[in-house]
Amino acid sequence: MRDQLTEWMPGTIHELSSSPMSRFPEINAATIARYEQPGPRYTSYPTVPEWNPRFGPAEYADKLCEASREGSSSPLSLYFHLPFCRHMCAFCGCNVVVTRDSTKADEYLTHLELELALAAERLGKRREISQLHLGGGTPTFLNEAQLSRLWRAIRTHFAVRNDAELAVEVNPVVTTSRHLTLLRSFGFNRLSMGVQDFDRDVQQAIERNQSFELTAGMVAEARSIGFRGINLDLVYGLPLQTQSKWARTLRRIVDIRPDRIAVYSFAFVPNLKPHQKRLPIDKLPHGEAKLSLFRSAYNAFVEAGYQAIGMDHFALPEDELAGRRTHGLSGAIFRVTPSRQPPMSLPLASPESATSRAPMPRTFDRCLSTTGPSRLGGSQRSAAFCSRMMTAAAAR
Repeated sequence: MRDQLTEWMPGTIHELSSSPMSRFPEINAATIARYEQPGPRYTSYPTVPEWNPRFGPAEYADKLCEASREGSSSPLSLYFHLPFCRHMCAFCGCNVVVTRDSTKADEYLTHLELELALAAERLGKRREISQLHLGGGTPTFLNEAQLSRLWRAIRTHFAVRNDAELAVEVNPVVTTSRHLTLLRSFGFNRLSMGVQDFDRDVQQAIERNQSFELTAGMVAEARSIGFRGINLDLVYGLPLQTQSKWARTLRRIVDIRPDRIAVYSFAFVPNLKPHQKRLPIDKLPHGEAKLSLFRSAYNAFVEAGYQAIGMDHFALPEDELAGRRTHGLSGAIFRVTPSRQPPMSLPLASPESATSRAPMPRTFDRCLSTTGPSRLGGSQRSAAFCSRMMTAAAAR
């Protein structure tokens, strides 16, 4: 990727990576046309097309045992995928289970508890956590009792460092003050919130309803009880986005002044995510129109004092994440950008990855079938495959 960037932005790579006030360079139409094509998501590595069924339950168990040899001195980073949402946004590309019945999460947690126990057993004494992230879906779909149950399961099998980075994704539409207070009492100190775009027309097109006032209020409340490293996500390339509307959203984000901002490119994949066909496809920006949205965001945020981090993240100079830019550190955990160089990362209750759209490998599917019939429905069954995969491995 760096070679490609050097090709179409000659002489600018060093400038963009070394000067926090750099403006995004101009790129000619021929270069945009050349590179405007779909590709695998870069937010997990290796990318999904490289995954194959040769890595199955036995190999997973062996890797955990191999990791255990480093002992208690080497900490872990855990990612938990909690896939539940009350509503499917029309632009969404994540693995989710849409339901308004909170009890659906109970069986999921039962499988997750089993997975935690099996993974911990194979990790031996390597049980210390320096990073933990709850992603989704909407983790705060879980009620307080369910979140407490999850936290008890984690603490039963793993020790959390006093300085651990504990992060959670929240949707302010469903997240309550009680959620925030409970999570803070567990030690959670980082919070990430999807915004996408504040414009009402865009929100209606993507079937999302989240006001500026609600978002700003939740950021202020989270800060007041001790959350730091607060991140807001934006998405460019959505239907009906224009420069003038997008500029208003960017100004509002700067007004909120989150510690971090992520600006993601919208991936339109209706063959993989059929619900995206509900979008007004003829209103999607392409080519220069789409790139100009990111250029505007880049310029607006660096001019507001944010430092550009990697391809699409921004952080205030005083935020811990900005130190990664200074020291040349890198690393991401399923679309999560931690402040520190991540140790070994272990995804839990994750079907393929938090952002994967690949089908479940047949080896894993056969493994699932050996554990007996499941009461989980399609997507939920897929999302719990790690638990059953480990069960089959344990039975060998």
